[in-house]
Amino acid sequence: MAAVFLVLFLFRLGYGYTLKIESPGESNVTFGYFSNDSKKNYASNEYKSGMSETYQESAGIAVDQKYEKIAKINARSADFESDEEKLRKSIKENFGIIQYERKTGNVGKRQLQIQVGVPPANFDTLYAVLINIGVTEFKEIIKNDKTNEYLELNARKKSLDKTLNSLIEFKEKNGQIDEFINLENRILEIEKNLQQLGVNLGDFDESNEFCTIQFSLAEVKKTKPTTISFYHRIKVAFEWTVAYYFRMVGALFLIIGCTFFLLFAVDKGWSLKNRITEYFEKKKN
Repeated sequence: MAAVFLVLFLFRLGYGYTLKIESPGESNVTFGYFSNDSKKNYASNEYKSGMSETYQESAGIAVDQKYEKIAKINARSADFESDEEKLRKSIKENFGIIQYERKTGNVGKRQLQIQVGVPPANFDTLYAVLINIGVTEFKEIIKNDKTNEYLELNARKKSLDKTLNSLIEFKEKNGQIDEFINLENRILEIEKNLQQLGVNLGDFDESNEFCTIQFSLAEVKKTKPTTISFYHRIKVAFEWTVAYYFRMVGALFLIIGCTFFLLFAVDKGWSLKNRITEYFEKKKN
């Protein structure tokens, strides 16, 4: 029994050295939100529909898919300045463009939010680097198809171009002054809409193709590694061993007691059976 107690004690003492002790409060970080006015980035990708290009062109099917790809990463850092330097260096190396930046807080509780437009070919590379900066709390990648939106913008532009050309032709005809004024106002309105559509369509140009990475870095205080004295480990191991040892001993005595009463009952039953058998044999004789 002493050997069992010693084995349990040594097991719990050794197990204590394998446990990782986390610093309290280092994960309690609240990350800010990115502005809804942040620039939208779009990229394109060729369809793989299995149809020939001749058939696609004759059927009026767009060959290029327009899409929006956004990665969101939240990370905490105990070495804020060093990780910020790594972040900016990685963005530069992957030809990224900082489109939105917000830095808040005092030393010890600083936060940095950066939205990066990165060429689609470098998206995966930069994403893999950024998730290793600091300690990543959250990460996700969302891809939205924007092909229909792009086609609708083109269709609206063509329709407005036709309307504008028709109105310009009307200007060359004779008419009243108020009709010319209304016509001129209508032309100005259409030109304004065309300018806005041009800006929206410009976001889809191949020269402006980017994917988006939104990276948030929150500073946490540096914590000293928690050390536990050997005497405290012995105390914890001894208390644990005593508790579980007596539970084990109690369970053992319970099993022995139940076994004893079971054997006792079986023995009494067997004796009773033998007596009954002898009684009937004597009565028969």
